[in-house]
Amino acid sequence: MKATSFFMRDPLLIPLAALVAGIMAGRVLEFSRGESLWPIAVFAALALLSKRPVLRWILATLAMFFAGAFTVAWHRPGAPLVIDAGPRELVTLEGCVVEPSAIGAEREQFTIELAPNARARVSMALGENVAALKLPYGQRVEVEARVRPPRNFQNPGAFDYAGYLSRQKIYWTASIPASLARNGGAVRRLQDGCGSKFQQALFAIRGAALDRLASLYQGDPYSTGMMDAILIGDTARLEKIWTENFRRTGTFHALVISGTHVAVLAGVLLFLLRLCALPEMMALTATASAAWLYALVSGFTPPVARAAGGFSLYLFARFFFRRGRVLNLLAAVAIVFLLWDPSELSDASFLLSFLSVAAIGALAAPLIEKTFGPRTSGLRELGETSIDPHVEPAVAQFRIEVRLAAETVREITRIPLSWCQAALVWPLRLLFFGLEIAVISAVIQIGLALPMAQLFHRVSFTGLSANLMIAPILEAVVPLGFAAIFTNWHWVAALAAGLLKIAARTADWHARLEPNWRISNPPAWLALALVLSLLLFAVVFEKRWLRWPAGFAVAASFGLLLWQPWPAHVVAGELELTTIDVGQGDSLLLLFPQGKRVVIDSGGVLEYGRVKRKPNLDMGEDVVSPYLWNRGIRKLDVLVATHAHADHVGGALALLDNFHPEELWVGSNPPEELVAQATARGVRVLELRATVPFEYSGAQVEVLSPPEDYAAAKTGNNDSLAFRIAYGSTSFLLTGDMESPMEYRLLADGRLSHADVLKVGHHGSKTSTTQPFLDAVSPSIALISSGYANSFGHPHPSVIERLTEKHIAILRTDEDGLSTVRSDGKQIHFEPFSWRDHSDRAAAFNWAMAEEGPP
Repeated sequence: MKATSFFMRDPLLIPLAALVAGIMAGRVLEFSRGESLWPIAVFAALALLSKRPVLRWILATLAMFFAGAFTVAWHRPGAPLVIDAGPRELVTLEGCVVEPSAIGAEREQFTIELAPNARARVSMALGENVAALKLPYGQRVEVEARVRPPRNFQNPGAFDYAGYLSRQKIYWTASIPASLARNGGAVRRLQDGCGSKFQQALFAIRGAALDRLASLYQGDPYSTGMMDAILIGDTARLEKIWTENFRRTGTFHALVISGTHVAVLAGVLLFLLRLCALPEMMALTATASAAWLYALVSGFTPPVARAAGGFSLYLFARFFFRRGRVLNLLAAVAIVFLLWDPSELSDASFLLSFLSVAAIGALAAPLIEKTFGPRTSGLRELGETSIDPHVEPAVAQFRIEVRLAAETVREITRIPLSWCQAALVWPLRLLFFGLEIAVISAVIQIGLALPMAQLFHRVSFTGLSANLMIAPILEAVVPLGFAAIFTNWHWVAALAAGLLKIAARTADWHARLEPNWRISNPPAWLALALVLSLLLFAVVFEKRWLRWPAGFAVAASFGLLLWQPWPAHVVAGELELTTIDVGQGDSLLLLFPQGKRVVIDSGGVLEYGRVKRKPNLDMGEDVVSPYLWNRGIRKLDVLVATHAHADHVGGALALLDNFHPEELWVGSNPPEELVAQATARGVRVLELRATVPFEYSGAQVEVLSPPEDYAAAKTGNNDSLAFRIAYGSTSFLLTGDMESPMEYRLLADGRLSHADVLKVGHHGSKTSTTQPFLDAVSPSIALISSGYANSFGHPHPSVIERLTEKHIAILRTDEDGLSTVRSDGKQIHFEPFSWRDHSDRAAAFNWAMAEEGPP
């Protein structure tokens, strides 16, 4: 069999590949609409006129290529929309509520449309004096809030949050100040309504379902939040800690609304309709309609819409008495969605959904068909011997052997033969079902290994057995949950919640067995090798003599992905200091000349008062770790917690788990939970005080603060560890959140000296970086870690003024994103992530170097 037969059986794969190539080319080359439209017309016309099939396919493929480029040009955004207001300025917004209120434990969130396809997501903190608004779809409102455009963390490898929101036409986030929320004047309902009646009806159904779930699971926040997410796609009440072990074991896909949900619900509904003797085509049509209704009510997320589209195409194929092929249907759905919105190609859910189904169709299905699959179908009507001549010889022999075994059991037990056959058939069916799930799960794990490593830096080792046990349980939860919604029967709801908790305990058990093996970004050559080996295996599977070498290539590429033999992106013989953009917080990567790797602080979200739930954004897991993995860093030598404030140590537990440091360095009043967790993991904890300089990995390290006799009853900024690192004739000074009292103490003790690079204390607050301190240090470069448009006003204008007057080059994470300073012991170089126009900073740096002389 020729390799091309693989594509001839599924002819839509080639147009899909051409469309994807065109989309990628359109992004890089930026074709205009006209430049991509006329080739479509020319190649399509030539394809229609051509009488040679091969030439017709080539021309049609070229037309699809330019169709991809055209759809990119068509969807290319115009000039960015602007609201003329500063980030701390209150503005009045008027618009239509297009996403009704989603209420979590401490926050209410809704989306308003200010103009066609221009939306703002509004959030308001809830509390004792702030009641929820519960705004419905179609309510016109006037909102007073602080508005700003979404901003990504400016680090290599960071998640494109702004792009994610823009695909939903959301271009601003707005926050209602607590003072206005308490007074009840922040949101005013206007008289005239808005929106469409159809959408209003859909959201009414959605709201009724959520209300029914809240009633069924009253007093059980876990079941309420999880069932809201699983059945309706509402994650407002979902806490990240509840789903973490599902993520670790590779079973999170079974929790979120996906194509599996549609398949399960469609299967149950189709079974019930056929049970009611409804004709097949009517049952299929009713099921497809229900799938689209569910897709609309659950928020029309891409995975559900794709599944509903796939089911509709299957119905279309059945109508014309054609056997639907998985890959062909998948390619057709992908072509439709990519033509509708080419940005889907960058969406993680699209990639994972597409690749998982492709892996099943191209790899798992052939494996099952070549092994135990025919025997599964051979168990049907086992007693009918007339079927044997019409099946494969191996299957016929298998049927005979099972019948003989059943007859043997009958002779021994005197039980009726039909009972004996059933007693053998059902266990065999369960065995084959388990094998089928195991094969599919293993193939999906390998097929999705590359995107999972790139996007989530995970490859689950327990995923095979976890999926085998958890997926069927959660598939049963979906129909039971909807049955509870429709009937309001509490016992059905309790059964669904019980199954959900069994699945959660199963995930917890697997998570304890799962090694915390995280994958750094693989090099391009390995990614290409894994993709090509998987394609080769799928294409040549029918040829036994090629199947084994291709399978070995897949196994070798997959093994290399797990082994990670590639080196980290680290320059030997240099001292590097990188300020990672973690918003309003601190996190520094310090790489020493002889290879030691140190992370100082881990960012985090500031917390005030009593905190009911941890934030879903973990700076250590979601921001700092991805940057380190992007650099190929998998292990840390030291994790430093300068002091116990949440914006410095909030992500430290994730770094302990992900990078297994050998030591934890802490200052005064160290964070108790972090110290306890580090000790439990066998990490050596060192509480440092001011010391004489000591050699460390090719550089000299001197701890300046806190002093030996320092003691404070309350956690504060002056607990911070402060370091001076010298390499050759260059030096860096890192001060944490150290404030003016400690700066004056160091001045009085004569501990301060010149440093070329200063990490400015306390995010540039006016409480730090006093003039005498700055005069004593006299740096050439100042690094400031502060959040974009933060509510504290950091860095303070007076600090910027003092730095500017001394001609110090200033690099700020809120403006420049991640910034890196490198020293070879003689010269210093700096690189900001967002290189806009730094001529003034370069001039300041050069002026300072000229004043001091070369290092």
